[in-house]
Amino acid sequence: MSSRNDSKKKIRILIADREGIFRFGLRKFFAVEDDLRVVAQAGTATQVIELTGTLQPNLFFIQMEIIAEAGGNLLADIRRGVPECKIVVMSSAEVGEGESLRFIQLGASGVILKSVEPSLFIKCARKVVLENQVWLPKHQVTQMAKFMEATAARTLLRPVDTLTRREKTIISYLMQGWRNREIARHLSITEQTVKNHLRSIYDKVGVSDRLELVLYAIHQRMELPPVQPAAMESHAQPVS
Repeated sequence: MSSRNDSKKKIRILIADREGIFRFGLRKFFAVEDDLRVVAQAGTATQVIELTGTLQPNLFFIQMEIIAEAGGNLLADIRRGVPECKIVVMSSAEVGEGESLRFIQLGASGVILKSVEPSLFIKCARKVVLENQVWLPKHQVTQMAKFMEATAARTLLRPVDTLTRREKTIISYLMQGWRNREIARHLSITEQTVKNHLRSIYDKVGVSDRLELVLYAIHQRMELPPVQPAAMESHAQPVS
């Protein structure tokens, strides 16, 4: 058993997977770590949302199929309930680089294969929550590093300091996976105004789309205004 009694941060985990035996096994591995606590298990997207409102986990391990079941909005829905949480997508098969980056754009903190050694799940949990790192399959790390280097070079010409507070607020919502329409409604502005802000942001920091902007913000550890979550009600009970 690892001794982490000196750690001030307890990591509260929700495991979402359709396979009960997998959830049970992963929970057992986390149980021997002093700083990791599984507070709930879910087998559907609906259960994930219900348990999010009830238990407020700060780390989610979610099966890719459950995300697909929700039609692509699950990550954004989770972050509205727990804005500061981290989400790691679990996959049964190899995930392409483009797919991994798409999940990051939607608000995930990483992607992990279900078949890896259990110790990597433990390492992943600590890296994404305690060190605010992005977790990707090993063979994709090089591509990410190259992208970050290119992004860093562009910042010499387009300093992030030129961003206005409203532009940083737009980025905050973008980081949580919100769509333009949702951002506009929440900020009481038009969708076209959101698009105008995004074009201005792209020009200032030297990126060409939403994906590059999200990765840029992660790499630069940008200090962004907090997202104000929408009200959320839940009467769910923990799933065992």
